[in-house]
Order: sequence, then structure tokens, then C-alpha cells
Amino acid sequence: MSRRRKQRRKNTDAVELNLAAMLDMAFQLLTFFILTFKPAPVEGQLLLRLPPPQPVALVKPNQQAGSDESNTNPIAGVDSLIVSVFSTPSGKIESMAVGEVGVSNLGALEARLSAILGEEGTPFEQVVIQVSARLHYQELMDVVNVCAKQTLPGGKPLSRLSFVELPDVTP
Repeated sequence: MSRRRKQRRKNTDAVELNLAAMLDMAFQLLTFFILTFKPAPVEGQLLLRLPPPQPVALVKPNQQAGSDESNTNPIAGVDSLIVSVFSTPSGKIESMAVGEVGVSNLGALEARLSAILGEEGTPFEQVVIQVSARLHYQELMDVVNVCAKQTLPGGKPLSRLSFVELPDVTP
């Protein structure tokens, strides 16, 4: 019997690991990594398939664009419909206008563009979207989608879209 008691005594003298301290450290590390994790912005990972560039200004044959210094309005020769989009400080659409006429929302913009571009004998060859620099990308893409749905009188889809950034006017 003395052997069994000695063996039991040896087993009880063994070092025990304190699991509470290990679990505490594991949760502290987990909390640290969760709180400090900053994923990359989603917009930087988009693969955009944009249409090939097309001239938006009237350029005479065998003339380099921008070389005519007497031409103060280079898009005057190309019939352009101007769509202006103004943003709130938070990046949402505040107001829109087609030419000089204001529109209240995307549905009204689509109706106005359909009326103008669908009219027989419309002079417009392109749509120029003037956009505020603070406008969120998704809001701009909503406006582009509305414009891209439009068709010209011959059934040809509107394919010439250009963008101009409006100057940032902060009060």
C-alpha cells in the first residue's frame, strides 16, 4: 500500500496550469485585434469598365484639341444637354437641374430627359453631367444610370456622357 500512496502523492505535487489567466489573455488579444482592425475601402477595389474616351468638344480635322486659343467655349459646337447635380455636405443629392429647369428627384430627372431626348429633331448629341465634388459615388452612379437608359429619337441609345466637376463652394 505504501507504493500506491507514494504514487498518489507524486501526482498531486505536479504543476497545474492556471487556465483563467490564459483565457483572460486570449480575450484581451481578441478584443485588441477586433477594435484595431480597419478594412480597406471598398471603392478602391472596384474594377470599372468604362467606355472608351470620346471627344466632347468640337475639333476641326488636323487640329490638336486645345490649340485654338480664340475658342473660349470649346463645347459650343457640340450640342450638349447640361445636367447639374448639387450635393449636401453629407454627400447626398440636394438638387438637380436639366439645363436651367430644376428637377426634384431621379424619377423627375428620367421623365425630363425622356421628354427632351425622345423628341424628334432633338439637337443634343451628348449629356454633360456637372457634379459637385462632395457627392458620393453611389449617388453619381444613380444619375449616370438614369442618363444611360435614355434613347435618342432613332432608337439609338445615348452613349455620349461627360463629367465636369463643379467648384466646391463652402459658405
